[in-house]
Amino acid sequence: MTRDIDLIELLPPRPSRLWPLLQQCGVDGVAALMNGAEQDQRMFRSVGVGSGRIDDADSGPRPWSEEALSRDIAVFADGGFTVRVIEDTPPLDKARVGADGRDEQIDAVITQVRAMGNLGIPVLCYNWMAVTSWARTSIETAGRGGALVTAFDADDPAAQDALLPPGELTAAQLWDALQYFLDAVVPEAEAAGVQLAMHPDDPPRSEVRGVPRIMSSVDGFRRLLDLHPSPANAITLCQGNFALMTDDLPAVIREFGDRDRIGFVHFRDVAGTADSFVETFHDDGPTDMAACLEAYEMTGFRGALRPDHVPTMAGETNDMPGYGTLGRLFAVGYIRGLQDARSR
Repeated sequence: MTRDIDLIELLPPRPSRLWPLLQQCGVDGVAALMNGAEQDQRMFRSVGVGSGRIDDADSGPRPWSEEALSRDIAVFADGGFTVRVIEDTPPLDKARVGADGRDEQIDAVITQVRAMGNLGIPVLCYNWMAVTSWARTSIETAGRGGALVTAFDADDPAAQDALLPPGELTAAQLWDALQYFLDAVVPEAEAAGVQLAMHPDDPPRSEVRGVPRIMSSVDGFRRLLDLHPSPANAITLCQGNFALMTDDLPAVIREFGDRDRIGFVHFRDVAGTADSFVETFHDDGPTDMAACLEAYEMTGFRGALRPDHVPTMAGETNDMPGYGTLGRLFAVGYIRGLQDARSR
């Protein structure tokens, strides 16, 4: 039964008008950000989308400590939600590039993983996008009915603005740093009963603004899993990115699902190529979304799935591109409909 796949939503631990709306739509699970941690800063507190960097957390208990996570869990529980996934980490840029100070950042991740194990949170979604986060060249491209969607065009001048001098960082350095990270963290994750679920590069290109990227192909994810053949070393299968890596997304889902290495799913769609694409409504893209859901079910995936990167719809401000309230509610209803159709 496809309802065994847990439909959840991404939320920071700060109540908003979205919370009761999600409850009314039957969503009571959360992919949680951590108050003041890396992705919370980049996605929900910075100016723009995918911009902004932090070097240290705010004063007080670190967001990834058991004390802080316990407090966040209580905030979500008061709103009727249970934390199924944490989609955030301490700052990791030193770890990603193998720079001085990476051991302290890795120790912070280990602290988080141990706390998650103690608190019963089974999945940590993280990424290996160094220097910057997910990249777009437009946050107000007109989609269906004039809804605003995000887009990327590698020929746009904004995509040519290099963030690093040529050769300062290489793919080989990123792979070496990832191996070092996994060697330290995978055993801790195994002991804690936590899956590390790597998110793809977004967009899935070998380079973005002069910064190399390594989680940008299906072969890259095969290599990731081979670095540590452990159930704790897993994937966040973000469909919008994987759809740009392959012509047969259900087959990729089946491949990684049959290996039991899908820890978490971002259920979304895009139209175009990795060099030029637009986000779409969940029912308006080129991917057979029902076939994707069937592939998860048939491989035995019973984890958490959430919608992602939705259009901004009429009557909403575009101050949270990709995360508008109406678009998220539409996506929840669409996914629930697919689930119920599969279960009949």
